[in-house]
Amino acid sequence: MAVNEVGDSVLSAMNTRNTNAAVAGSVEQTQDQFLKLLLAQMQNQDPLNPMDNAEITSQMAQLSTVTGITQLNETLNVLMSSLSANQSLEAAAMIGHGVLVPGNSLVLSKAEDTVNEAGETVTGPSLAIMGVELSGSASSVNVNIYNENGALVRTVALGAQDAGVIPVSWDGSMDDGTTAPAGRYTFAVEAANGNQAVGATALSFGEVASVTKGSDNNVLLNVLTIGSVKLSDIRQIL
Repeated sequence: MAVNEVGDSVLSAMNTRNTNAAVAGSVEQTQDQFLKLLLAQMQNQDPLNPMDNAEITSQMAQLSTVTGITQLNETLNVLMSSLSANQSLEAAAMIGHGVLVPGNSLVLSKAEDTVNEAGETVTGPSLAIMGVELSGSASSVNVNIYNENGALVRTVALGAQDAGVIPVSWDGSMDDGTTAPAGRYTFAVEAANGNQAVGATALSFGEVASVTKGSDNNVLLNVLTIGSVKLSDIRQIL
């Protein structure tokens, strides 16, 4: 077997090992295999056609390069595992906190009625939280809220706003002066700076209930009334 064939076979074996991260000690095994094959080749070389030193040096250099890449990949895998663990810890700290993420749904909840000292029943307040993310400054921002039938029940005028995330609350009051029943609603955002439309993203609100890992090892937050969201989806923590 020629030196190039020895080197090529070993380098091919290394590439095969590199595709399987579960193989432990692949670098050391490959180096040992290469040296054993090289030693066998030297011991059985043709005296009339000895091995070329330049070829040996070239193969050793290739082995060193591929070994270095393999070790770098292993180091990166360790760093990625460490990063994933840190993300899980950061995400766990959000449990119990409210977050704003892209979405157009909101839930109007109503506090329980109470009885005052005079024995009168006091209606509990209603509240819904949502948010708006503006790509630029706007001279006017309106949030249009719709019921489950798609009918417009309330327009919340926010006036002029700077670029960024803006939390918005709704007390359940409708444009006709009555109070909306508790339940699910949707909303849309209209923003403009003069006559120029401004990019606006609707943000839904929910409370983080738990943390899980997705199939791609990404950390997912399980948010009540919304579902699973990525850490990168969070626009603000309330």
